[in-house]
Amino acid sequence: MSQIDIEHLRTWIGRTQVDDDVISLRHARLMAATVDADIAPIHEGAPLPPLWHWLYFLEGRPPGELGRDGHPARGGFLPPVPLPNRMWAGGRVSFLRPIPIGSRVRKTSSIIKVEHKVGRSGELVFVTVLHELASVEGAPLLREEHDIVYKAASRPAPSTAHTDSVSAPFSKTFTPTSTTLFRYSALTFNGHRIHYDLDYCRNVEGYANLVIHGPLNATLLAGFAEEIGGRPLREFNYRGLAPALLGETITLAATRDGERVTLTAILGNGVRSMEAEALLEP
Repeated sequence: MSQIDIEHLRTWIGRTQVDDDVISLRHARLMAATVDADIAPIHEGAPLPPLWHWLYFLEGRPPGELGRDGHPARGGFLPPVPLPNRMWAGGRVSFLRPIPIGSRVRKTSSIIKVEHKVGRSGELVFVTVLHELASVEGAPLLREEHDIVYKAASRPAPSTAHTDSVSAPFSKTFTPTSTTLFRYSALTFNGHRIHYDLDYCRNVEGYANLVIHGPLNATLLAGFAEEIGGRPLREFNYRGLAPALLGETITLAATRDGERVTLTAILGNGVRSMEAEALLEP
């Protein structure tokens, strides 16, 4: 019998929270150092690079309000899904206006969907959160739908999303280190233990090594799309397919057709870890 009371969890739909933050120049420069990006465009008033807004609006809970995985305990803004493992599954982002570095921005987050499914690994619950960023004057800056998946504790199933070789016209590689994971966790105040606690990773959530952050991979893909296109992004949709683990060299592969860029993050064994599609500004 299922332990999921989906109707109860759906009572969280419509819950909203609001937060204000300053898009700090220092935080952006620390991110540039983390991903080895050119620091020259990172200055007051410059547009924030795509998906770097994830460095801001961070929630800090005291230790007594954290769950065993290092995330905030459930049942506050997010519904109390009883499945133990939580992952960043994907999302859809619309860039409406540039977010100036140094500006003050308001973020409004709402639960818009809660779904129950059964996959190869058992029961799954998907929670979709709508995030809307606006200037203090109320001008919309960004709209994002973020999908979170909850699942039972089990060793991740092998991915069937393989590719024979990297034949895309654009590609580059990135090899995250334990320092990369530490820095990105610190920058995003992400306490999820799969990114730094190897014993927890292996013995509780069933991963063979530390997990590279899904949002870090998405950020690298978004930045690569903008680099290829030479123009800002208008839309970015992404979906996680398989976890990327520490020790992997990730190949970012892309093709461009006019304003559309199709991207994939590919692991060393040919497994597709993430796929994405970007639309450039005309």
